[in-house]
Amino acid sequence: MTSPIYKLSDSYIDRLAVLDPGAATYMGIPGHDHEMTDFSPAGHDARAALDHDVLTQLNALDTSANADRLAAGVLRESLEMGTLEYAANEHLRSIRVIAGDVDAGRSIFDLMPTDTAEQWSVIAERMSQVPRAFAGMRESWALGAQRGALGQRRQVLASAEQLGAWAGRGTAPAFFEQFVEGAASVAGAPIDQLRTAAKAASKALGETSDYLRNEYAPIADAHDGVGADRHALARRRFMGMNVEARDAYEWGWGEVERLDAEMARVAQEIQPGASLAEVRHLLDTDPARSIVGEDGLRDWLQEIMDDAMKFLIDEDHFSIPKSIQRVEAMISPPGGAAAMYYTGPSEDLSRPGRTWYPTNGRTVFPRWSEPTTAYHEGVPGHHLQVAIATINSEKLSRFQRNTFVSGHGEGWALYAERLMDEFGFFANPEYRLGYLYAQAFRAARVVIDIGMHCGFTIPASWPWHPGEAWTPELMLEFLSARSSSDDAFNRSEINRYLGWPGQAISYKLGERVWLDLRDDARKKHGSAFDLRKWHAHGLDLGNLGLDLLKSEMARF
Repeated sequence: MTSPIYKLSDSYIDRLAVLDPGAATYMGIPGHDHEMTDFSPAGHDARAALDHDVLTQLNALDTSANADRLAAGVLRESLEMGTLEYAANEHLRSIRVIAGDVDAGRSIFDLMPTDTAEQWSVIAERMSQVPRAFAGMRESWALGAQRGALGQRRQVLASAEQLGAWAGRGTAPAFFEQFVEGAASVAGAPIDQLRTAAKAASKALGETSDYLRNEYAPIADAHDGVGADRHALARRRFMGMNVEARDAYEWGWGEVERLDAEMARVAQEIQPGASLAEVRHLLDTDPARSIVGEDGLRDWLQEIMDDAMKFLIDEDHFSIPKSIQRVEAMISPPGGAAAMYYTGPSEDLSRPGRTWYPTNGRTVFPRWSEPTTAYHEGVPGHHLQVAIATINSEKLSRFQRNTFVSGHGEGWALYAERLMDEFGFFANPEYRLGYLYAQAFRAARVVIDIGMHCGFTIPASWPWHPGEAWTPELMLEFLSARSSSDDAFNRSEINRYLGWPGQAISYKLGERVWLDLRDDARKKHGSAFDLRKWHAHGLDLGNLGLDLLKSEMARF
């Protein structure tokens, strides 16, 4: 595409890659893998200036043409949100256990290739800049404190613990020092340079952990909730639409009630007469229903995604180009968040889409709850969504191919789980119970995220703690009752919701939008409705805010 809006979108990505090399690596843009992102106030200011400049240029363009309309809308929404968040000093308090600056500064190394001596040389150069990157974070947080833009104490302490683990202060080896030993068997790799850089990086992570624990935590915000105003901004960021908090909160309670009843019913199919808790215990502890070892888990998850891919292609449910038919199952490094996640393919497809599974020190893995997560993160979830956008250069701007609005993306991935249920992949009641738990878990997120951050109380009509205010402890108890995972995972999730407000609600509320749009299309077209074509139309739009999704899907 050669229109001015497409040229501006391409230019924006090129300029952003220079200012945010970590994002460049994530997107698969070559030429910046040897650099670290500048997390200092100057780095944030430079990226904010870029957003302002591009938004000014965008607003001066005629974007009335059909393709231009969508490309401009997606770019404008992101730039405007970035401007609002910058004005609110959100960049100066990005201290959280997932998707914050700390996580970005470490996890980017997971995506770097390690096959050749040249690739290890690039890693060594980037790793040598880790101390400066984390010093920049500390500078930004200090400025935020001066401006009264403080992170939450619970997040600060959790991030300090996370950094300590990566620095080698826990039971596991230091991340960077363990990572670089992979170069020892690669001929010509700069192993001495790598080891020196790794030690300096570990020291920087340890220093940052000490700073957060000893200097920042005493002055951090003692409140766990961020309040109604910051949550409204977060909802807009993650949903791409305005969501009325009270309405979503009450809807979430209704979904929890519905799913609680359905889980109890399916549990009776597995073990008649047993309670839901007893069925859970059976599924979690029966060796015949488990997989032993990380390698076994990875191979099994790979098989699940391969089988799903084959089914979707053979049954002609989706048109999936051969170039993106592979998605790799991976075991994620220790020390990070406890949830499975997906990373998309690089622009040139040299790096495939990958699902990452944290084992959290476990060696035995119950099978019943995992298939639904593989469909969510892999196929037909995030992989189809992200990979199709990545290769759709004829229809989408470069920015559209590289952006991600959580309500759209996570909503699609949760819808994908439901779709696999509709296709009969949860005929096994144990797997179906896992799917229902995943749904209930996401519904519980809506309730506890909004309830905690917006200060809503538990309904007086609810038999559990009626009329009480939310606390982290009540959040954990409520979530754990609807979680297929262990206590360590659930505690990690509470930290995630408290530090990343508004993101957790995007799954179930986003799925609601996708389902409503499908219902609307079925009513509109009647017997002529074609689900395959509807899916193709939706995925061809790329990732976008839900207001834009509604208007574009109405054209189907």
